[in-house]
Amino acid sequence: LTRARRVSVTLSPQAGRGTPSRAVILIEQAALMVENEGIRRYVAHAILWLGIAIVAFPVYLAIVASTQDAASIANGQMSLLPGGHLLETYYKTIFVGTSGSTREPVGVMLLNSLVMALAIACGKIAISIISAYAVVYFRFPLRMTIFWLIFITLMLPVEVRIYPTYKIAADLQLLDSYAGLTLPLIASATATLLFRQFFMTVPDELLEASRIDGAGPLRFFWDTLLPLSRTNIAALFVILFIYGWNQYLWPLLITTRDDMQTIVIGIRKMITTSDALTEWPVVMATAVLAMLPPVVVVVVMQKLFVRGLVETEK
Repeated sequence: LTRARRVSVTLSPQAGRGTPSRAVILIEQAALMVENEGIRRYVAHAILWLGIAIVAFPVYLAIVASTQDAASIANGQMSLLPGGHLLETYYKTIFVGTSGSTREPVGVMLLNSLVMALAIACGKIAISIISAYAVVYFRFPLRMTIFWLIFITLMLPVEVRIYPTYKIAADLQLLDSYAGLTLPLIASATATLLFRQFFMTVPDELLEASRIDGAGPLRFFWDTLLPLSRTNIAALFVILFIYGWNQYLWPLLITTRDDMQTIVIGIRKMITTSDALTEWPVVMATAVLAMLPPVVVVVVMQKLFVRGLVETEK
């Protein structure tokens, strides 16, 4: 505003002649713009806080419900303030489990989900980065045909090929095993495409310099490409970890034993058809525990995740 006044007074020769000078008009326009900017800022913050409240209220409700007793929740008399059963409920959830539905403590389900999510994320990244490296830096017959065949598999998710995949897993005796939970989901055409696009932006001079230094293909991949791909790997790891953690259909089919079920399956089995039989505090505590690992991964890897997405867009 001060700068606008200074510039306007300099450019306005009619100031002080009884008519509104250009300086006054520009000052009024600048003040109006500042006022409108403040209003827009308040409206934007109000919308942001409203969105946060809509997203956070169910989470808060789950946390509060996990501290109440089962009778209050079943009778619809649950308070919106935390209750006094926090330690009791979470101890029972993690180490004891429910009495009728899952019969396994949630700690076992958390371990199964963690193993599954880590194996899927790391396996997808390892296979995809090696596949992209071979497609970009090696010349062999039908190289692009193989790449497009990999790309076409994007149109064939697990839900489409669920029966033949289950049949193969059953024939290989992979039911109720970590291998059965992870191997059918370990390939990723999306990650291969992203790594391929990134490798194509790497300057050829780096490859020539590595050859001059006597580095072979594996040395170039390990010493040059992997460090350059760190942020992309971090971004993909976050996305693929959450993808593996939230799997529902495949673990539901491949596991029959209670000690091999994931936490997503456990939550579904805890909810019975009758509200009187559902242990709602345990269900809500399990839901809260199920949210923690993905949140921790996102928070810990937030900076690398954002940088990886930005560099991928470039």
